[in-house]
Amino acid sequence: MKAVCWNGAKDVRVETVPDPKILNPRDAIIKITSTAICGSDLHLYDGFIPTMEKGDILGHEFMGEVVELGSEVKNIKIGDRVVVPFTISCGNCFFCNRDLWSLCDNSNPNAWMAEKLMGHSPAGLFGYSHMLGGYAGGQAEYARVPFADVGLFKIPDGLTDDQVLFLTDIFPTGYMAAENCHIKPGDIVAVWGCGPVGQFAIKSAFLLGAERVIGIDRIPERLRLAESYSGAETINYEEADPGEVLKEMTGGRGPDAVIDAVGMEAHGTNFDAFYDRVKQAVRLETDRPTALRQVLLTCRKGGHVSIPGVYGGFLDKIPMGAAFNKGLTFKMGQTHVHKYLRPLLEHVQKGDIDPSFVITHRLPLEQAPHGYEIFKHKKDNCIKVVLKP
Repeated sequence: MKAVCWNGAKDVRVETVPDPKILNPRDAIIKITSTAICGSDLHLYDGFIPTMEKGDILGHEFMGEVVELGSEVKNIKIGDRVVVPFTISCGNCFFCNRDLWSLCDNSNPNAWMAEKLMGHSPAGLFGYSHMLGGYAGGQAEYARVPFADVGLFKIPDGLTDDQVLFLTDIFPTGYMAAENCHIKPGDIVAVWGCGPVGQFAIKSAFLLGAERVIGIDRIPERLRLAESYSGAETINYEEADPGEVLKEMTGGRGPDAVIDAVGMEAHGTNFDAFYDRVKQAVRLETDRPTALRQVLLTCRKGGHVSIPGVYGGFLDKIPMGAAFNKGLTFKMGQTHVHKYLRPLLEHVQKGDIDPSFVITHRLPLEQAPHGYEIFKHKKDNCIKVVLKP
């Protein structure tokens, strides 16, 4: 089959690789009909996530049709159209039983690698390093899905791929980020990063009852989309200091909740952004937490900090004194996708949201390297790339 393979930093290629096979009675093989490039994939593309190996198949946002089933998968049948959560979960462990699906104890065969860095291992992820399982990803023509009786979600008739593809990751990720803000009527929520996850966080904050949502970014088309689709107010951080503007917009108090939808490769215009780039370049720091510093300093006293943006390692100069003395509440982590599939599908079916609003480019799988290039560098007004095998 054809698949998008990692061959080093900024080097992805479409290669011919062996077809996936059933390895376990709970496995399934799906023929992929749609897959996408995620902002998290750029951390792999840029070489910031360790334990990647040449030839690894990328991609964790994918859906398709079931073509083969292991003997223990009884709730799905061949021919079913399904979406695949990016977190791989067993469905039976301590964490899965508490709806903490991305913390599954049984899905990472390389847990010892993650434990060295993190103390404990999260769930395995599709196409996201050997430290997180070494699983082949879904930017391919076919994919093996472990724990398929838990990890496949059947899609009802009448919905297009574009409407449901993002149930695999970015829609639940944005929704969980907003839910973690504990939004109350009248709340003001500020979202750093108006990429695809930020867009879903903005829309979800409104769905959960926020009175005002303010998006912060520097890319004009992202800011326009946040305004036009969700009704957000926006700040271009290259034109004004977000902290000062947010003080003015909130009567000096600050937002009730803040969302860092940027993560480890943040940009910025202040000295600390330059400092992060230098330290990261010489490997004295793994992540660039410019946005994280801003959200901690900007959030109102007693507010909530939600972090859906991926962080991979060790951060420097974090204002923990501000967070402590302001009494901030933190909530973060990989998304518990399985928890949100059914309620978010209902939002789509009712017309509350059409997740396809973020798609700007649809490309054949063979053009994946071009897709990575335009997505990474924000060329051609690119916000989200969908690949069609």
